[in-house]
Parts: sequence; structure tokens; C-alpha cells
Amino acid sequence: MRLRPIDLAREHGLSTQAVRNYEEAGILPPAGRSPSGYRVYAPRHAAALRTFLALIPAHGHATATAIMRAVNEGAVEEALRLIDGSHAQLAEDRRTLEAVDLALSGLAPPAEPAPGETFIGPLAHRLGIRPATLRKWQRAGLITPRRDPHTGYRVYTAADVRDVLLAHQLRRGGHGLARIAQVLEQVRTAGGPEPLQATMSEWRARLTARGTAMLSGAAALDTYLKTPSLKTPGS
Repeated sequence: MRLRPIDLAREHGLSTQAVRNYEEAGILPPAGRSPSGYRVYAPRHAAALRTFLALIPAHGHATATAIMRAVNEGAVEEALRLIDGSHAQLAEDRRTLEAVDLALSGLAPPAEPAPGETFIGPLAHRLGIRPATLRKWQRAGLITPRRDPHTGYRVYTAADVRDVLLAHQLRRGGHGLARIAQVLEQVRTAGGPEPLQATMSEWRARLTARGTAMLSGAAALDTYLKTPSLKTPGS
């Protein structure tokens, strides 16, 4: 069965130039040529295009391209390695989400209003930890208290105290400093725990959608791998 570039393009609302670009990128196997020199595709090319488009929501355009290129070159192990990487990243994102959720749900309001600024000694005493622990967290980049220009003492603002409380909660939950740094970055980007908490459901929905897309992409790729390598028309 011979297919023209327009036949592949119409199925997905693409341009024929996009189909040609995908072939040149290795996403599609090389096309055959008609006696007059026009590209001629086969059902396998249509299957490759469907597979690529199914992989994009799961892995992103660049990784989906690399997966298809590897498969078409016969490097299936490389394609599987790329897929493993995406799954590992999704698992890492889920762990970060769970850590943020744990921190926010376990962050009880203080019995007394926190002062606008405090020093390392009183803050460490409040949490029942050593000042050396706060200095270690600073070296790890979790918190960045300013220095008093006159005394040189570390000064913790209300935002610093919030970050310290979150870090303390996560450490008690068994999370490492690298994980805590990711959580605190999420909190700072959102503008605090309250705005971040409001985005948790959206964040979780994105991860769920990506996980579901990985299932769809895997099914499409499995079908493509089982497609007979039809002789390219015009070859």
C-alpha cells in the first residue's frame, strides 16, 4: 500500500512539510521514491508517525524524537534507556510532590506568633535542634539568612523561619537535604506554603496525565515494534 505525504499529514492535521521534516529527523523511516522522484510512504511510516505523536505527551518532543530515531536505527535498547529515564524523572517528581504535601500538611501553626526576625540561637532552641544544624542547612543552600552589618550575626526573617520549619518537618520525615532543597524551591516559587497548597491538585493532575500518557505511548510503541518491516514502496 502506497501512501503520499499528504495521506500521513491529513490524519493528524499536519502539513506535508512537517511529515518531510519528521523523516529527515529520523522519526520516520526513510521513504521510498517513485520513478519520478516523489516520496512514497508505507503503512509502517503512518504507524511511526502515530507512535511519535503518542510519545510526545509522555516524554516531550526531544526525547520522543530520540526514541523514534533509536527504534528506526534498530537500537531498541537505547530507546528503552530513554524511556527508563522518563519514568525515573516522573518517579522523582512524584516523590517531590509527596514531600511537599507531607511538609504542608504537617506544618502546624506556631503557638505564638513568630517574630519578624530572629537569631540562630533562639530559632534553634525553638525547634529543639543545635545551631550547628542550622549552619549545616545554610551550607547546603536550604536557607540564606542575612548578616547583621554591625554584629555579623545571622538574622532569620519570617520567610527564613518558614523555610526552616519546612526543612525541620521534612528532616523528621526522613528526607535528605537535596529533596528538601527541591521542596523549598517550590515553596519560594509559589510565594509561600498557602499559594503552593492551592496548586497541589493541579501539580498532581499534571503528573497523573503524564503517567497516563506514558501508558498510551508505551502501547503505541509496542504496536509499532511489532509492525512488520514492510518493503518500502518504490525501493
